[in-house]
Amino acid sequence: MKQFGGRILFLDRNDINTDEIIPARYLSESSKEAFKPHLLEDLELPGLDPKRDLANKRVIVSRANFGCGSSREHAPWALEMNGINIVIAGTFARIFRQNMYNCGMIAAELPIPVINDIFRDFSDGAELTVDLEKELLVFKNGQKEKNVTFILKGFEKALVEAGGWVEYAAKKY
Repeated sequence: MKQFGGRILFLDRNDINTDEIIPARYLSESSKEAFKPHLLEDLELPGLDPKRDLANKRVIVSRANFGCGSSREHAPWALEMNGINIVIAGTFARIFRQNMYNCGMIAAELPIPVINDIFRDFSDGAELTVDLEKELLVFKNGQKEKNVTFILKGFEKALVEAGGWVEYAAKKY
């Protein structure tokens, strides 16, 4: 099973689409690894420098409708190739969310007021610990700590525990 948690990259914007996660011009690449240097390079967010800001980040926290746009799996792959396997947002585009689980990754949807609290109370340098069994997210930054529960439905949890759909199918069928 993948390791979840680590340092957090905050993307303070709604409607981050799959073309901003991985630009369409790279979709003809022949390996997932080729996506790595291009993650978020077209995302317009004041102050964001993906090459600098992605270093050592393992978690993304964003606002509503993360992963909207095209229904491609390339967006979760680009995240995964950069060591990010959990995205936390107020809402997700349905297909992006399922693609995350199909890849054995977590798309944790939290209520908008909780997302607002996280943005208000935590900032650069914050870290996340994930307890899958308890469905608990623990945000820490210095002395500040916030415990937040999230829901992992049965099949989603099975996909995460297996490492993704392919691994799940190999064990079950």
